[in-house]
Amino acid sequence: MLPTLTGVGRLTADPELRFTQAGKAVASIPLAFNSRRLNKQTNQWEDGDVFYIRGSVWERLAENATETLAKGMEVIVTGEIRTESWEKDGQKHERPALLIRSIAPNLAFAIAQVFKDAASQQNGQGGQQRPPQNQQRPQGQQQYRQGPPPQDDPWATGPTEPPF
Repeated sequence: MLPTLTGVGRLTADPELRFTQAGKAVASIPLAFNSRRLNKQTNQWEDGDVFYIRGSVWERLAENATETLAKGMEVIVTGEIRTESWEKDGQKHERPALLIRSIAPNLAFAIAQVFKDAASQQNGQGGQQRPPQNQQRPQGQQQYRQGPPPQDDPWATGPTEPPF
């Protein structure tokens, strides 16, 4: 059984989407996990050690992550740590890699609007549809808000107490 990692990291580059010969989507997501601490003597934040790892996501998650995430975004991620091995110029190389099972922007530092993807719409899941392509967020924009809340959203207006 592979060890599982759940943590908060930052994208060091935009996700890169490719397709296998069989037509399956796969995206590479480079991540950095670091520790910051407050130096009580200087009252300044200091960066500690950094752990860099290349994550990979497959199929719908790969396509959704590529459309949603961008370099510099802080994300919450869960996945299995494994070892990638390859040979180049007669030398064997290895590095840690992360097979990502779930990934999402950290809403402590971004505003996001969630839309069901096309496959969910086709499966009759309902929900709000994704806006047309020309309304997507500009490249590199990390905080965005699109339109008013849906009219059937019980939390958008009305009493401040939950309805239960």
